[in-house]
Amino acid sequence: MRQVGGWLTDLPRQMRHLRAALAPEGRPAQGRIGGSATAPLPVNLSVLNLLGPGWPTPPVDPYGDVTGPVPIGPLLAGWAGYIAYQHQAVWRDAHGTQHNGPCDGAHPTRGATVTGWCHWLTAYLPYAAQHTWIRDLHHQLDTLMTRIYDLTHAVPHHHRQAAPCPNCRAYALVQVDGQWGVSCEVCGHHLEPEQYTAHAQTVLAAHRPPETSP
Repeated sequence: MRQVGGWLTDLPRQMRHLRAALAPEGRPAQGRIGGSATAPLPVNLSVLNLLGPGWPTPPVDPYGDVTGPVPIGPLLAGWAGYIAYQHQAVWRDAHGTQHNGPCDGAHPTRGATVTGWCHWLTAYLPYAAQHTWIRDLHHQLDTLMTRIYDLTHAVPHHHRQAAPCPNCRAYALVQVDGQWGVSCEVCGHHLEPEQYTAHAQTVLAAHRPPETSP
């Protein structure tokens, strides 16, 4: 769940990089020699496919000629709608009768944008983590972020920490941009920021040389 939260935090930043990468690199060849018979496309289609409209799931493709990923916005909106439908709501009608049933849809308070959907999904991650379909959400976001990082090359930086992991003792604790806390790359042990601070202070105190009297 921490990794999913990190991706949702990083996605709005990646959108800025994707828009910057929308124009194709390089320029068409000048002059007659070495030129192309057709004019180059004015946009990067791989980026345009991710930024454009679409459906939350791939369309029915009986002939196998549909290519490209589900765009970012529809993918996030589709997952928000699915989670909202799974999340049971309780309300009373005008006569005071109580009703139970699925929510009537996802309504992001920050607008139906990538940023708004990421904020909405982050808020409902604890609920989503209780269900087996969280694996599908993780897999789809993993595939999406891999594709985005291949286009933007703006991979979150891993900040290696000085203290060893309190669980496996390996010097593999890292803090990743956009993710909360510190995690071990060897055993997966996770520390909240205040937990790592206390742990690091304990390690430092244990290795501090004893004071000598004059």
